Amino acid sequence: MKIRQKKFCTLLAVLLITVLNACSQAPANGKVVAGSSEDVKKFPDAKPNAYWKTVLSPDAYYIMVEKGTEAPFHNPYWNNHEKGIYVSAATGKPLFSSDSKFESGTGWPSFFKPIDPKAIMIVKDYSDGMVRDEVVERSTGLHLGHVFDDGPAPTGQRYCLDSYALKFVKAK
Repeated sequence: MKIRQKKFCTLLAVLLITVLNACSQAPANGKVVAGSSEDVKKFPDAKPNAYWKTVLSPDAYYIMVEKGTEAPFHNPYWNNHEKGIYVSAATGKPLFSSDSKFESGTGWPSFFKPIDPKAIMIVKDYSDGMVRDEVVERSTGLHLGHVFDDGPAPTGQRYCLDSYALKFVKAK
């Protein structure tokens, strides 16, 4: 009886992994998914994922293209207190300033406002059984993090970003 249960559990696990992997793949017809980071109609600087794989580090690719997340308190910028600006790891465009960075206690770099609100876009994120406001780079559609309404004054916003989606340029 225990051998059958073990085989069943193993088979079920393999089936589940196969289904989840199939659901995460690009469409078989090769068409671009609307609103994805390959959608040049919505994002003027969008590129094929294969391109991003060649220019981004593996960590940045996982965060920005696959919309992953990094471990809290174990990422490059959560505890960075130097003056400067944070630019996109993909395009180098300025996104956030150390002047708007604050300690959120979450383990990710948090900001109360972007340098230029037109450089980012907020889109609905329905992943992981939640509804959140995702922050993407407006020109590419690449994932940067999420924004929440529990930040400090003056905006009340907390842009909770992934370090690997950013590069820090120290002030001179």
